Amino acid sequence: MKVHFIAIGGSAMHNLAIALQKKGYIVTGSDDEIFDPAKTKLEKYNLLPKQIGWNEDNINNDLDAVILGMHAKNDNPELLKAQKLGLKIYSYPEFLYEMSKDKTRIVIGGSHGKTTITAMILHVMNKMQIDADYMVGAQLEGFEVMVKISEKTKYMVLEGDEYLTSPIDLRPKFHLYKPNIALISGIAWDHINVFPTFEIYLEQFRIFCQKIEENGSLIYCNEDENVRNIAQTIRKDITKLPYGILPHRVENCSTKIIWQEKEYPIMVFGKHNLMNLYGAMLVCQQIGISNEDFLTSISSFKGASKRMELVKKNDSVAIYKDFAHSPSKLKATIDALKEQYPQRKLVAAMELHTFSSLTKEFLLQYKGAMDKADKAIVYFNPHTIAHKRLPEITPEQVFEAFGRKDIKVCMQSSQVIDTIKETKWENTNLLMMSSGNFDGISFNELADELI
Repeated sequence: MKVHFIAIGGSAMHNLAIALQKKGYIVTGSDDEIFDPAKTKLEKYNLLPKQIGWNEDNINNDLDAVILGMHAKNDNPELLKAQKLGLKIYSYPEFLYEMSKDKTRIVIGGSHGKTTITAMILHVMNKMQIDADYMVGAQLEGFEVMVKISEKTKYMVLEGDEYLTSPIDLRPKFHLYKPNIALISGIAWDHINVFPTFEIYLEQFRIFCQKIEENGSLIYCNEDENVRNIAQTIRKDITKLPYGILPHRVENCSTKIIWQEKEYPIMVFGKHNLMNLYGAMLVCQQIGISNEDFLTSISSFKGASKRMELVKKNDSVAIYKDFAHSPSKLKATIDALKEQYPQRKLVAAMELHTFSSLTKEFLLQYKGAMDKADKAIVYFNPHTIAHKRLPEITPEQVFEAFGRKDIKVCMQSSQVIDTIKETKWENTNLLMMSSGNFDGISFNELADELI
């Protein structure tokens, strides 16, 4: 098959392109901007477009399909030509569904934790030598790419994002997957540019549950009131499996799960991860993996990339980076580090980077999110706001939104570094949180300087 990717540089898009090439497809692609890690990975597989930009000459009748990424616009010249020629056009969620129609689809949804839960399930399946196709939103240890598609596997494990499918298909991605086994980890308002009210956002998860296949399963976090309410209204043919926080103990900066009078050491930590583990365990239970095998296998799970990822540590300092950007994620990540290291101070820095977080109406949701950090720093770049074509926000608005009198608000990444370096780095941890990268701060270099 010959397939062309419009917006091949996207996170899922470039991984799907690589997966299809490995499957034997003839793959081409285009984009108007491609950054690392996509650029390096596409180059490695000889899939990096020779020229940056759109060119309608890329589209011809020889193509079997076009896969359209969300980054493209609906007036994209390549898209318009593909439509004119009557070519089959897929979004990547549509294509993944087509490839998994005859498989058992496991779909992990929720405002937070879905990448980690998906990664946990794949880690255990890999340990148990259960082959599966997958799509996950982060690079995982032991997995070459973030997407795998094959012919013979029984299972397809999909991270179910609620963001829009493509510029010509405005359904949330996870509405397209039709799970046999579904999981919802939690619901906290996000993507304000697409779902302007919490009720509209909540409705997307109700629809997701309606899409579960007949006699399927819903595994859901019983600790989350919004999820619990949705679970109570689903069809009677769907098996409901609630979960909470796994029994555990924390001692000497180490967490152990307690299950049926046995202890299982784990490398991840925090109440949110103990819930993620429980959800992943119930999913694995549904496909025949015993709880004991799950807990034994998960002991070597280090986490997904940038999800509470350890950068460097010594005997009195640990430096972590995390993808956290929404209020609920900030709070959960800070809480986790304070629980794991109760005797240490915590310096927490976060970057306002997403569309929602840079919107003055949504900023109010951050009140109290960083209260448990001993020192709190918030960074935003006015150029990012301009690039997203959003109204300006001021340091004063950010300061007021977080509701903390000693919070430091920075508009230059150098100020963030200076503020961090002012701290006496003994018996203190550092947490850097962003879906971006603080405009190019090297976490490894910073860690080397501090430790």
